[in-house]
Amino acid sequence: MRILVIEDEPQLAGHISRALERRGHILSTQHDGAEGLRAALQEPPDLVVLDLNLPGLDGLSVLARLRQVNGSTRVLILTARGEVEHRVKGLQAGGDDYLAKPFAMDELVARVEALGRRATTPVPADLLKVGDLLVDVRHRRVTRAGRTIALSPREFDVLQVMMQEPGRPFSRTELCERVWQRDHEYDTRTVEIFITRLRKKVDSGFAVPLIHTFRGVGYAVSSAEGSPRPA
Repeated sequence: MRILVIEDEPQLAGHISRALERRGHILSTQHDGAEGLRAALQEPPDLVVLDLNLPGLDGLSVLARLRQVNGSTRVLILTARGEVEHRVKGLQAGGDDYLAKPFAMDELVARVEALGRRATTPVPADLLKVGDLLVDVRHRRVTRAGRTIALSPREFDVLQVMMQEPGRPFSRTELCERVWQRDHEYDTRTVEIFITRLRKKVDSGFAVPLIHTFRGVGYAVSSAEGSPRPA
């Protein structure tokens, strides 16, 4: 993968780059938010490792601008341990995963490559449909009533899981395991954030909501005619 590391600590950026280069990835680095954004927009990488505490332009602003023009690049957010609000805001802004500092380099490499596999693993040709919502799995495209809906990679993954079994509520834990393929200490908050993002994009402007919440049970995608029932 082509990976851009935007990290203001040159020594840490160097360690990250060398660890990923040893795995065969192509690396470039930037130490300033504005320069990092410029690099990401001029030659979009497959994945960005993004520190939130950056000079020039903070990481959240970089992420928000990147998502305005590019929904396909994966973003792994780096935050200082304990900055829960920043992690949440990063995920809300379009981040795909986060890693708290200090971290083990092996874990960073594993998370980067897990994000990469989700972007490149072939999927069977398929068209998932619930009401007027269509998900083209092979081309990772989503439309509703003919209108294209731009989703981040993680948003697409969450929606795809629910669309594969319309009407069935998925618990937060199951969605976290199915999408991230590992347990998260921020399990509940993360899933809630992505469901909120999906609801804004998929249901906003439409009279009939398709994304349903069942308190104490989970979330489901269903048309009004086939509303899911709590398990």
